[in-house]
Amino acid sequence: MSLKGRVALVTGSTSGIGLGIAEALADQGADIVMNGFGDPAQVEKVRADLAARGVRVAYSPADISKPAEIAQMVELAHKQFGSLDILVNNAGIQYVADIQDFPAEQWDRVIAINLSGAFHAMHFAIPGMKAKGWGRIINIASAHGLVASEQKAAYVAAKHGLVGLTKVAALELANAGVTANAICPGWVLTPLVQKQLADRAAKEGTSIEAMGQEFLREKQPMLQFSTPEQIGALAVFPCSDGAKTITGSAQSIDGGWVAQ
Repeated sequence: MSLKGRVALVTGSTSGIGLGIAEALADQGADIVMNGFGDPAQVEKVRADLAARGVRVAYSPADISKPAEIAQMVELAHKQFGSLDILVNNAGIQYVADIQDFPAEQWDRVIAINLSGAFHAMHFAIPGMKAKGWGRIINIASAHGLVASEQKAAYVAAKHGLVGLTKVAALELANAGVTANAICPGWVLTPLVQKQLADRAAKEGTSIEAMGQEFLREKQPMLQFSTPEQIGALAVFPCSDGAKTITGSAQSIDGGWVAQ
């Protein structure tokens, strides 16, 4: 498969899952608009590493909680590369507390980035996709888009909402040449999760490997983390000709989490 000539925007792609997806799309020839926060030197290194795959790479520092900045990011793709063909809404944050203790400002922040940001990106990207007659929208939801866990009210609500938003887009765009699908990962071994494991292992006086197994046993029958590279490989498929009629789906990659 080749995505040469296609332009992909991946939010939250300076590290973790988003970077894994950007790398996978670049390996198939797609030009990339990357987005996210980080040290400028590190962001430039990521951009250069992506460009070394033989594609054009631009960077937008857009804050996904701000619709005006999202609009500018989509406009950057059109101005610099001529189109926006693949939109991957990946940016997300987490906050953990019981509902009765959940700060209102944290609820608003999680919903703004995890759900509203995806809506605004789709709102600005869809007209260009419809005009071209081809587009792929991939929303990175979560196993928590399908099932719940305690103390994650905003995250679970946002990810359930993102799966629903994906289905609405699929229906509205069914005959426009544009598909919309969600990917629902379970535990993924990102740098953030690795740090959580290391910190918790140090606190409890155990090994990182043992702590990782404890994390997995809480939710996943398959005691293996997914990797950003595996999420990236799954994200490539909806962009292929073989996935032309796959739309409105929520594709689990979670070691059996939601099969229980």
